[in-house]
Amino acid sequence: MEAFGLLLHGFAVLLTWKTLLLMMVGLVLGIFVGVLPGLGGPNGVAILLPLTFTMDPTSAIVMLSCIYWGALFGGAITSILFNIPGEAWSVATTFDGYPMAQQGRAAEALTAAFTSSFIGSLVAVLLITFLAPMISSFALKFGPPEFFAVYLLTFCSFVGLGREAKHKTVISMSLGLLLAGVGMDTVSGQLRMTFGSAELLRGINFLVAVIGLFGISEILLTMEERLALRGHAAGISLRVVLSVWKDLPKYWMTLLRSSFIGCWLGITPGGAIAASFMGYNLAKRFSKDPESFGKGRIEGVFAPETAAHASGTSALLPMLALGIPGSGTAAILLGGLMVWGLNPGPLLFVEHKDFVWGLIASMYLGNVVGLVLVLTTVPIFASILRVPFAAVAPMIVVSCAIGAYAIQNAMFDIWLMLGFGVVGYVFKKISIPLAPFTLALVLGNRAEDAFRLSMIGSGGDMTVFWSNGLVGTITTLAIVLLFWPLIDRAFAGLTRLVRPARA
Repeated sequence: MEAFGLLLHGFAVLLTWKTLLLMMVGLVLGIFVGVLPGLGGPNGVAILLPLTFTMDPTSAIVMLSCIYWGALFGGAITSILFNIPGEAWSVATTFDGYPMAQQGRAAEALTAAFTSSFIGSLVAVLLITFLAPMISSFALKFGPPEFFAVYLLTFCSFVGLGREAKHKTVISMSLGLLLAGVGMDTVSGQLRMTFGSAELLRGINFLVAVIGLFGISEILLTMEERLALRGHAAGISLRVVLSVWKDLPKYWMTLLRSSFIGCWLGITPGGAIAASFMGYNLAKRFSKDPESFGKGRIEGVFAPETAAHASGTSALLPMLALGIPGSGTAAILLGGLMVWGLNPGPLLFVEHKDFVWGLIASMYLGNVVGLVLVLTTVPIFASILRVPFAAVAPMIVVSCAIGAYAIQNAMFDIWLMLGFGVVGYVFKKISIPLAPFTLALVLGNRAEDAFRLSMIGSGGDMTVFWSNGLVGTITTLAIVLLFWPLIDRAFAGLTRLVRPARA
């Protein structure tokens, strides 16, 4: 009941004309970003983040979160109408969404995608509402060893549970940790890796790096691919919407299963990509007619969209409660909070209740408004895809440059942004994931500070990370997750040996 009362307080904070206007602007910008091939949620939030620097934290985070919701909704438009995944996780949506569009059922497919996106996000927001306060109150007992153990758990889980090649994840994370150490050491005050450059004294700004990694790199990739967009027209009528909604109870198990998968993989760093494919594959596996999947089955749209949106939304839970982002977008939002002087984690729920509960309330309202908005404006946003990319690309590059310069009013940051753009382009060409790099760049200093304070407090004794049940459990779990692929392989091998013996 306490969470319900605080949520009502959040709605009271949220329901002002100014905040509602920013919410609408964020949703429209987000849908626009989601529709443009290759941009998507993380890139859109990174590019548009500098627009919020002059706002108060509550207004800024509401606008950014709505950009994210809008981008999630908009990604389905490209997948279904143009067979171009707006994000990596929307690949699974094309399997049945595009065949439905080819069959003249584009409106039905889009309604299914938007509705299931709304359901997945709603389940994740309910989870955040009731679990985040409990987790944060528990985390108030944390000291430096506990915080380092949690950071270690995050890093190890990205390596052990991620879908990408393990060595590439380690390379990405190591480079992020290395760059996080540039500038002045926060514990000793010494300068590190500045190489005599006055610009590097303040370190590498996280936002500059993110704008380059996500924004500029995508422009370079899209220019290389020379996308020629040809798609199907779509207009959604009330009759189609009501028809799809009437059939929702038939797929309640698919929606529930996909929501659960998405929430689990959002809180852990499995991510929306894994969630969407797992949701799709399980829906196909448990279907009475699995052969119909890939040929225009509406359940093949419900499953991946629900799972992906539940994952993308629930990734904000560990970010708010523990200060540990569960996805690339959550890491960007974490960086934004730190710019505004807010430190995500357990104290956020104590010291900034208006901000936290205003944000959670905006998740509910933003999803409802976003659903209505995309259902009524699909033809408008789909027409954006027919604008030549040569006209859109320069505007995005200029926006990135203005955003990078505005952070610290430094020309050096624009060059740094372009450098990170090339790095992001190379990473994507050789399939090195950007999420671990972003995570390490954000959390590197905090993890290092927690580790060094733990060592100072214990006199250099590493057993401090097993000094009590809480920190020992977290540290042990981190090590287990780091070596989980080897453990899983060992169990599989043991099972194969046991079965012939029994036979």
